[in-house]
Amino acid sequence: MDTLLNRFLGYVQHDTRPEEGSVTCPSSMKQTEFAEMLVAELRSVGLSDVRMSGHGYVTARLKSNIKSQKPVIGFIAHMDTSPDAPSSNVNPQVHEKYDGKDIILNEKKGIRLSPGEFRELKKYKGQTIITTDGTTLLGADDKAGIAEIVTAMERMIADPSLKHGDIRIAFTPDEEIGRGADKFDVDAFNSDYAYTLDGGMIGELEFENFNAASAVIKITGRSVHPGTAKGTMINSIKLAQELDAMLPARERPQFTAGYQGFFHLYDLKGTVEETTMKYIIRDHDSTKFNARKEIIENAVNMLRGKYKHAEVNLILKDQYFNMKEIIEANFFIIDEAVKAYRKAGIEPIIKPVRGGTDGARLSFMGLPCPNLFTGGHNYHGRFEYIPLQSMEKAVEVIINLSASETFPKV
Repeated sequence: MDTLLNRFLGYVQHDTRPEEGSVTCPSSMKQTEFAEMLVAELRSVGLSDVRMSGHGYVTARLKSNIKSQKPVIGFIAHMDTSPDAPSSNVNPQVHEKYDGKDIILNEKKGIRLSPGEFRELKKYKGQTIITTDGTTLLGADDKAGIAEIVTAMERMIADPSLKHGDIRIAFTPDEEIGRGADKFDVDAFNSDYAYTLDGGMIGELEFENFNAASAVIKITGRSVHPGTAKGTMINSIKLAQELDAMLPARERPQFTAGYQGFFHLYDLKGTVEETTMKYIIRDHDSTKFNARKEIIENAVNMLRGKYKHAEVNLILKDQYFNMKEIIEANFFIIDEAVKAYRKAGIEPIIKPVRGGTDGARLSFMGLPCPNLFTGGHNYHGRFEYIPLQSMEKAVEVIINLSASETFPKV
C-alpha cells in the first residue's frame, strides 16, 4: 500500500480550491497546474490517449487486454476541494496502528480527533489513519478517488493476469461548486457506463442524490445616520434576518438526515445599505424540492410586499437532479458494483447521497454513473480523515469491476 499512500499524500499537498466567482473553467489556475501534473503521471504509469482538454478535464484510456468484446467502463473523480474550508498548506499526518484513542492533530493548538465525538473512528483500530494537522481540510474529497483510480490502473498494467476490457478514466474540475460536468464531453469519453469515486466510508454505494438548487438573494435597504434614522432607515441586515426566519427552523442541515431535505444559508455578507444571502436548497423528492423553491420565492415576495422602499432580488437556479430514475433503468450497474464489493470482502451500504456528484449530471447527459466509496470521513473540514485500508479496498473494487464478465453491452 506504500505506493497508494505516497501518491495520496502527494496529491493532497496541491491546493486545488475552486473560485466560485470565476467565469473560467477550471475556475482556478491551481486546478490547471494539478491537472498538468496528472497528465504527466498518467503517461508515466502507461495509460494511452492521455489528454487535458482546454477546460482542464483530464482523460485517459487503459486498452483492453482480452480478445472478446466487453462494455467500456469509466471511472471518474474530481480534482477540486471544498471552497468552504482552508485548503492551502495541507500537512497530512499518518497514524499507523491506530490505538482507538484520541488522535492528536495539533499539539500546540490542542486540536484532537476524538472517537467520543466521531464514533466511527473506533471501527478503524489497528489501521493506518491519515488526518489533517487540524488547520486545514485533508482533501480526500476527492483526491482519494483520484489516487485509487490511478493506483488501480497502474496495478492492472503491471499484472497482465488481471483481465479487463477497455477502461476510460476522467478527472474533472470544479465539482465542488456545481460545475464538474459543465464541459464534460460524454461522446468523446466513449464509455458505456461509469462510476464516480466520490463517496464516503468504506462500503457506501449510492445511486440516489439530492435535487439541488441555489438561491442568491440581494437586499438593498437605505442607510441613514443612526441619529436621525427614525422612519427612514431600512437596515438590509435586519431584513435578511427576517427572511431567514420565514424558512422552516428545523429544516436546516444540522437537524436533518437520510431523505430529509433542507435550506442551508452558507454565506451572508451585509451592511445597512446592502446584504447578500446565499442558500443551497436540497431534497431527494422532486415534489418536495419544487415546494422548497416555492417557499423561498414566497418569502422574498412577502418581504417585498412589507418593505415597499427596499429592493429584494432573487436569483434561483437548478443545479442538478436525482439520478435515481436513470440508474433504476440500468440497475445492473448497481448489481455489478455489489458483486465487486462482495468479491473484495465488503458488504455494500446502499444509501442516498446527501449531496451531489458529477455522476448525477452525467447520468442525465447519457452516461449512467452511480457513486462508489473512497473511504473518507468528515469531508470539508479540519477533522477529515481516511483509513489507508479503506482506500486499498476501493482500489480492489475498481479492479473487480474492470474484470467483470457479466456487464451487458449497450
